[in-house]
Amino acid sequence: MGRWLSGVFVIAILAPVVWAQEQVSVVIQGKTVAVKYAAPSMNGRKVFGAAVPYGQVWRIGDKAAPALHTDGDLAFYGLTVPKGDYTLYILPTADKWQLIISRQTGAAAYDPKMDVGRAPMTLEKAPAPVETCKVALTKTAALSGKLELSWENVVASVPFRIDMVGSDREW
Repeated sequence: MGRWLSGVFVIAILAPVVWAQEQVSVVIQGKTVAVKYAAPSMNGRKVFGAAVPYGQVWRIGDKAAPALHTDGDLAFYGLTVPKGDYTLYILPTADKWQLIISRQTGAAAYDPKMDVGRAPMTLEKAPAPVETCKVALTKTAALSGKLELSWENVVASVPFRIDMVGSDREW
């Protein structure tokens, strides 16, 4: 019995770790916009300005950078993002944040040469502490939506719209 239990213990230790992935999506004008990420938790620590230092690019999520997939062209404050797959990063400071959209996918380290561009985010104080990082996508009008990140005491958001003109070849 002892050998059997120790064998199970070894198998449990050697088994690959599977990280729970969160996925959020919204459909606007028949186009799906989705974000897949691994949500970190505060676990009693200070996050922004400490675990996530100000002035340094941060990959949203735990263990892997989050993936953005869009079936349609998007526009974030004039930044055009063609349909496809991307990685999301944040550049936080004490008083303003930027959403960074990168062409690089599946990479471990951020490469600024792969940036599609950056969009300013609106910051608000969370009504209550947010233990687990949460990304949300919501439809706000017929052609527009909002990407929102909530964690610790911050809610950061950026509006976007489906770029129908950019995809209309007659324009």
